[in-house]
Amino acid sequence: PFFVNRGGLPVDEPTWERMWRHVGRIHPEGERVAQRIRGAADLPKIPIPSVPAFQPSTPIPERLEAVQRYIRELQYNHTGTQFFEIKKSRPLTGLMDLAKEMTKEALPIKCLEAVILGIYLTNNMATLDRFPISFKTHFSGNYFRHIVLGVNFGGRYGALGISRREELMYKAPVFRTLSELIFDFEEAYRRCWHTLKKVKLGHCVSHDPHSVEQIEWKHSILDLDKLTREDFRKELERHARDMRLKIGKGTGPPSPTKDRKKDVSSPQRGQASPHRRNSRGDRRPSGEKKPADSKAMPDLNGYQIRV
Repeated sequence: PFFVNRGGLPVDEPTWERMWRHVGRIHPEGERVAQRIRGAADLPKIPIPSVPAFQPSTPIPERLEAVQRYIRELQYNHTGTQFFEIKKSRPLTGLMDLAKEMTKEALPIKCLEAVILGIYLTNNMATLDRFPISFKTHFSGNYFRHIVLGVNFGGRYGALGISRREELMYKAPVFRTLSELIFDFEEAYRRCWHTLKKVKLGHCVSHDPHSVEQIEWKHSILDLDKLTREDFRKELERHARDMRLKIGKGTGPPSPTKDRKKDVSSPQRGQASPHRRNSRGDRRPSGEKKPADSKAMPDLNGYQIRV
């Protein structure tokens, strides 16, 4: 009934006391068992996965495999407890601080945490484009949501992530088009008896870990109930074209950052970050093209960059 923190961080004592009381109601010897486990000196050390490091000559596909292997070694979080709070509205720099914390604590993660971690571990791959892909599926009267990190290298698409299902996480960058990648996910869902209902596609994420931009999670929202198969394919390819144009115009990664000064202190963990919700006008629903005008920069007053 006890989860061991692989990072060896101190555990809040009142939390353990509450756990003992809960276990004591179920198991009369629960508190004694807990004390015996905590005081045992001969327990084997739980291995902590090593963050992958690469030589400059290491090919990008091999790097992606190593990143995915690291994410897999952290294991999927089946405990029912969310170990890391991820707010999608946070600036990228704050999310990268959280990803660094994930690597230190080495706790099991879920799909959204894997996406943030994937961005963090691929920031030094300048020729790799990264963008979020969200899925909404239906099975047995219930709706389910999942997210992966789409990647594009050399014109080939793939994905990084974690899932309970092997076929719903890593995809090597071998797909010629974005639609081929999404159709492969759709077929994987079909084998799990899930019906794909919606696909949400974001724009490319900056490679600058100090960027104060927010990740654009929902640039295109594609409702499969309102699109024919051919229209669905066209919308996917239109989104891929939009990403290429955005990068080609220089509005994609890398992104602008605030000037970092030596006398600026680091923000406190948990300090409120500036929020800027995407309005409905910023999103392009099924069959509609997003307006060409650029979005205004978010209000950055009061936010300090970690140095």
